[in-house]
This record gives sequence, structure tokens and C-alpha cells, in this order.
Amino acid sequence: MNSSVFSNNDKELINILAIESSCDETSASIISNGKILSNIIATQSVHQKYGGVVPELASRAHQQNVVPVVHQALSEANITKTMLSAVAFTQGPGLLGALLVGASFAKSLAYGLDIPLISVNHMQAHILAHFIDDPKPAFPFLCLTVSGGHTQIVKVTDYLEMEILGETQDDAVGEAFDKIAKVLGLPYPGGPAIDHMAQQGNPARFAFPDTVMPALDYSFSGIKTAFLNFLQREKSKDPDFVAQHLPDICASIQHKLIEMLLEKLRQASETTGIREIAIAGGVSANSALRKTLSERAETLRWKVYIPPLVYCTDNAAMIAMAAHYKYLKADFESLQASPDPRLHFGR
Repeated sequence: MNSSVFSNNDKELINILAIESSCDETSASIISNGKILSNIIATQSVHQKYGGVVPELASRAHQQNVVPVVHQALSEANITKTMLSAVAFTQGPGLLGALLVGASFAKSLAYGLDIPLISVNHMQAHILAHFIDDPKPAFPFLCLTVSGGHTQIVKVTDYLEMEILGETQDDAVGEAFDKIAKVLGLPYPGGPAIDHMAQQGNPARFAFPDTVMPALDYSFSGIKTAFLNFLQREKSKDPDFVAQHLPDICASIQHKLIEMLLEKLRQASETTGIREIAIAGGVSANSALRKTLSERAETLRWKVYIPPLVYCTDNAAMIAMAAHYKYLKADFESLQASPDPRLHFGR
């Protein structure tokens, strides 16, 4: 890439197109000098009948959606391609085929326009979604990042300086929600279905065992097994058990999963002395988690930051925000960059 980006059209403006394609949402966003101008999301409904995301179908849908989504993002932002300063894409983690679509499009466009290419870690972008709107957390802060593929407690000391203090050693909490919903006969995605049903139930009706993990790490495989055993035991006594007690079952297991999340977060806050607390990722849209975290803030003297729902699930605005800070540091990627479905950042 040449250096003309620093002296060409609209040199006082940093306009970045960001593309998100890590799973089953095709999204494009325009950010200008740190302000989101557009955030377009195309959701793939085809996966619902399969009870989960089918990677091959996701890749094909991304191929169909990426061009119209990008055009709409540019149009809504009133930005033309020639006004772009850089193009950003999600490098990982995610589904390889899905990531390839976004990466290939971004690399081609950056090459054609002769502007910098920026790669973004999807999980770091979830955290940086907190800087899209006010109020914004102060550094350092702790972020509980919860999604279908990840559960992490991250210490954030600057926009691009993050350290994982603890994470799941097996299943993510979002995966636990989805699998529990499936055995209950609830539709995919399971997390929102359980959340909706739980609002009618009693969270203290059924008890589930604690899972003991060292330090600040999580494990959700044990609670899934315990839940399955619980269902089998109760259904052997009453075949209609689930139908008769579904709201209470959902409320009780959701309560347990939230307690597991927030207990480790409490320990992290106590250990680090940090009381600036944020949540991010798809599971942070869960109404009970948001409510419980807000209630804990009063007793633990936390200052809590909860992003708007649109920035909790996968979206390109968070990729754009991460790209903005990387642009300011001239942290650009080569055209040989490859997607990494297991992309990680260190502990």
C-alpha cells in the first residue's frame, strides 16, 4: 500500500469500511473519525430449521449478501468507495468458510482502491463495541465476554491492550444455552428462547450443582450433563414433566448459568481491584444477565456498562470501531493475510 492515504481526498477524515462475516450474519459498517455512520446486518434465517448454523449454508449466504450489504452501508453513510481510507475485516475467530468470504472481499477492495487493509479480532471487537456510544468505560476495566463460542473475563488497559484473566476450558455459556434449549424442545437460537420462557418462571424452583474450576476459568460441560441427568430423572417419574414445568425449568437453569458467570467476575474484580465492569457478546443480550449485573453493581460498588442490544450480537460496527483504533496506530495487514478460525489473544 502506498502512503497516499495520509494525504489524499478528505485528508482530515478517516473513513473505514468494516465487514463482519464470522458466523451467520453478513454485516457492513462505515465509521468516520470514530463515529458510526451505518451498520447494516443481513441475518440468515435458513439455519433455524437445522437447530444450529450449517457452515456451508452460511458461506453461501455470505457470498450472496456481502455486495448488497456493503452497497447499503456506503449509501446510508453517504460515502463513496473513493472516499474510503481503509477496509477492515474479521480475521477470526469464526467459521473458516464464512471468514473467507469477508476476508476475500475486503482484500480485493483494498487492493483495487490501493488503501490499507485492517484485520480485526472478533472477540476484541465485541469489547470495543463499548466505545461506539456513551457512556464509555474508563481504563482499566473488566469485560465479561460471552457468546456462543467464547466465555472470557478480559482485563482491558487500553483500546488495543487486553489480557484474558479467565476463560472456559470446554463449552461456552452460549453453547450451553443452545444445547439445553434443544433438549427442552425449544427453537434455535436457544439463548433467547430460554430467556423469554424464563420470564414466566421461578428461578428458585429447581437447584443445580456448582462447577468448581481453578482461578478465574469456567467450565460448562458439567452443568449440561447435570441438567440432562435431571431431566431424565424427572421424566422417568412424569413423562409430562417438561411441558408442565417449562418456565420454571428455564428460569432455574438460566439463574444457575448467570450465577456461574457473575461469581467468577466478582472474584476477578476482587483480585484486581477493578470496579469498572462491562459485558459483551451475544449472550450479553440476555435480559436476566443484564438485570442481575445491574443489581450486583449496587452491592459491589461496580460501575457497569451494558451495550445496546444491536451491538451485543455480531455486527460490523464493532469491527469498524476496532479498525478505527488500529488505523490510528497504522496497524495494517498485508494482502497475504488469511482468516484464522481459532484466532486468539493471550493470557
